[in-house]
Amino acid sequence: QVQLVESGGGLVQAGGSLRLSCAASGRTLSSYIMGWFRQAPGKEREFVGAISWSGGATSYADSVKGRFTVSRDNAKNTVYLQMNSLKAEDTAVYYCAAASGLWVSSKITYAYAYDYWGQGTQVTVSS
Repeated sequence: QVQLVESGGGLVQAGGSLRLSCAASGRTLSSYIMGWFRQAPGKEREFVGAISWSGGATSYADSVKGRFTVSRDNAKNTVYLQMNSLKAEDTAVYYCAAASGLWVSSKITYAYAYDYWGQGTQVTVSS
C-alpha cells in the first residue's frame, strides 16, 4: 500500500518556475519507478516525465524536455518535478504515480503501467 500526496501547485506567470513535490506514506519509494502525468480540462491524461528507482534513468515528454526535471530523494520518500519556463499550455492538474515494475522505456510513458496515484495538484500558468 502506497499513498501519494502532491503539493506545490498554484498560479504562476508564463516564463516562471514551480516545483511540485510528491510525498509517499505507507511504503518507501526506493523500489518504485515514479512518474508525473498531467490532465487539462477536456483532454486525456498525458505523460510528463519519469525517474527510475535509482534515479539513474529519466524520461520526458517532448513537450517538456529541457524545461522540466524529475528528481527523487529516497531518504525523504519524496519525488519532485521542477518546472521552468512555464507556458500557458502547461496548465493542468498534475499527478504523481508509482510503478512497482522494472524500468522499461517503452512502457513507463503509459498510465496503465502505474499502480498508485496521488490526488493531483493544480498548476495554472497565466499568459
